[in-house]
Amino acid sequence: MSRRTLNLDDTLYQYVLDHSLHEHPEQAALRKVTAQHERARMQISPEQGQLMALLIKLLGVSRAIEVGVFTGYSALSVALALPPTGYLLACDISEEFTSIGKPYWQRAGVAHKIDLQLAPAVDTLQARIAAGEASSYDFAFIDADKISYDHYYEQCLTLLRPGGLIMIDNVLWGGAVARPADDLDADTRALQALNRKLHRDDRIDLTLLPLSDGITLARKR
Repeated sequence: MSRRTLNLDDTLYQYVLDHSLHEHPEQAALRKVTAQHERARMQISPEQGQLMALLIKLLGVSRAIEVGVFTGYSALSVALALPPTGYLLACDISEEFTSIGKPYWQRAGVAHKIDLQLAPAVDTLQARIAAGEASSYDFAFIDADKISYDHYYEQCLTLLRPGGLIMIDNVLWGGAVARPADDLDADTRALQALNRKLHRDDRIDLTLLPLSDGITLARKR
């Protein structure tokens, strides 16, 4: 037994993958291609994608939101876990990055579930709120520019039904969030502020997991 989360060295991390990970062939292929990208650090970990897929199945998610698509591994993970009639609103601003994932979505047979919107996510989400879609989504994943995380959180909370779940990535930010705020960059300060806000937000049930770069799970009450 342990009262703290283990630190994973490379050997133990590989053990976790070897004894847990089940990827669709197109997921594995897309992850391999993304690993060669100059911004590969923006890619979520495979165990994070698998957790996301499990949560989607446990919650019976049929309508989901993603803020920040990058090369599309997380969108693929979500779409594969959604039912055949499932829908993912995928928000990003980069045609260059998202175009990498599209062939993998197609070959995996889930491209029809992914509605990719290339525009600032705050605008896309606000348009959905204005169109009367509040409380009509089951799940949201936020992994984009950190400065705007609070805006995305509020918009996703509006769009989610009661009992819906928001997953927020990078909330530990390589450990930087635990350092004093003096002289920290704007991204780190924004994450610190969001973490404080969520901890006292009585609209949600909350847990912060030390998985990957830190994942917050917020269930709308």
